[in-house]
Amino acid sequence: MVIWLIGKSSVGKSTVGKYLAEQIKLLHSNTVFMDGDIFREMMGNDLGHTIEDRYKNAKRIEEFCVYMDSQKINVVFALLSIFPDVQKSIRDRVENYFQVYLKASDETLKQRDGRGIYDNKKDIVGVDIDFPTPYKSDLTIENNIEDGLFPEEIASRIFKKALNVQ
Repeated sequence: MVIWLIGKSSVGKSTVGKYLAEQIKLLHSNTVFMDGDIFREMMGNDLGHTIEDRYKNAKRIEEFCVYMDSQKINVVFALLSIFPDVQKSIRDRVENYFQVYLKASDETLKQRDGRGIYDNKKDIVGVDIDFPTPYKSDLTIENNIEDGLFPEEIASRIFKKALNVQ
């Protein structure tokens, strides 16, 4: 199983993903959590953040997830994922694929931005790089500050839907 948590920076993907992976591990110990920043580090930080480099990284992530799935290892992956063709491709290649789109307003994202990502104006998704609506998300969750959701609640909602658990 591969669960992709897609959304802009500071929407809460990694925080939710960690909680989700821990919930899944209670049923399936063969579960790993990964996020885009950790993955880049593992690959040697050899790519920048231009559209071309982001696409190369997206294809690497796809291959990683397909490989882990072929080894019967569940992956919860939190990433920007701005390429609908990669989203479609992985959906076609992984039998048990579940895609979640976490959304928040620009105001919420800027309030949560502890790393100053949105202060930089070059090669930033949602600033000078478009963030297209993800291809065929299985679940979309609004995660604005005013929604008052805790990451554990979001993870539980995803868990129930992705694993068909009540």
